[in-house]
Amino acid sequence: MLSPRQLFLLNTAQTSPFPRLLEIEKAEGMYLYDYSGKRYMDLVSGFAVSNIGHRHPRVVQAIKNQADRYLHLTVYGEFVQSPQVKFAEKLCSIIPRPLSSVYFVNSGAEATEGAMKLAKRFTGRSDLVACINSYHGSTHGALSVMGNEYYKQAYRPLLPGIRFIQFNRLEDLEQINTETAAIIMETIQGEAGVRTPDLEYMQALRKRCDETGTLLILDEIQTGFGRTGKLFAFEHYQIQPDILLLAKGMGGGMPIGAFISSIEIMSVLKENPILGHITTFGGHPLSCAAGLANLEVILEENLFKDVDLKESFFRKHLQHPEIKEIRGKGLMLSIQLSNFAQVEYVSNYCSEKGVIIDWFLHCDHAMRIAPPLIISEAEIKSACQIIIEALDSWTKKLQ
Repeated sequence: MLSPRQLFLLNTAQTSPFPRLLEIEKAEGMYLYDYSGKRYMDLVSGFAVSNIGHRHPRVVQAIKNQADRYLHLTVYGEFVQSPQVKFAEKLCSIIPRPLSSVYFVNSGAEATEGAMKLAKRFTGRSDLVACINSYHGSTHGALSVMGNEYYKQAYRPLLPGIRFIQFNRLEDLEQINTETAAIIMETIQGEAGVRTPDLEYMQALRKRCDETGTLLILDEIQTGFGRTGKLFAFEHYQIQPDILLLAKGMGGGMPIGAFISSIEIMSVLKENPILGHITTFGGHPLSCAAGLANLEVILEENLFKDVDLKESFFRKHLQHPEIKEIRGKGLMLSIQLSNFAQVEYVSNYCSEKGVIIDWFLHCDHAMRIAPPLIISEAEIKSACQIIIEALDSWTKKLQ
């Protein structure tokens, strides 16, 4: 009889030649548990998803309550469904006007796809600007605005009319012009190894978009819901987007995403043609119920208020000659090492010791640190000690 791992490799589509093959039996709070009972501290939050920890009781209860009422009813946008209405109302109460119209989808990539269509439809323009080393999802349209040729080359031809600029370089903003429908940008670049922009740059970006009639799409799929020390990273820069992309930390572990804009902009999807954007499962009742509970926990417990302090704990305890730099904001950090072999070694060592870290698509010489916002100072210290041990082990290995 084949083992679960063998069946996983046999029947489940693979995304890399070297999956981790951790067989997780349950998850709770900061931790994952395998079938032997071994505990793993999750320092990547399922890739910026579990901001309030795994299986938060309020999220689980909200899912159970909604499951007792109804599941899928019909395609998005046809019936008035209480979980969607309540979640959209709550989201709009914490996002600055005129962002007040939420289109629920299933993922961050779908949010990207919807936003690109919306920008073209509203402006009547076809050109888009994106950033080198950007990541906005892996579907065909989202791939078109990914700023890394390695991941795109096998899937061309992609969407035409896209120009790429250097993130955080002021002079490149001149490439945004009156033919540009939108610029799509991560507020803080994630897969590039956590690159934070300057205040001057972000404000110049907003000004350039206003001057040219270009819509600003800010991708907060990784940065949203408290990860950087504010509910949304654009708050650090005293600007706001025309279209906001959300997912990952939005659903408390359930699949959901959204693109959010003004009623004026979003209304163009209603006609010429009608049903300008369609999703069957977007805004699924279980996901919306979970998302509302997740957001209420973040707000009521003010989970983002100590994020800056927790960032300082990581910086304090991650001191080692092999660490070249620590980049990032809040609990979205990138630990710069020398090469991928070193990152892979440290990651595997930490996993053996019960700490999950990972790397970045466009920056494979750096380690990803993005734990749930509930992580404690003691847990930070414990995790950092294991990372330091791993780096010491790497150093001895080379001697």
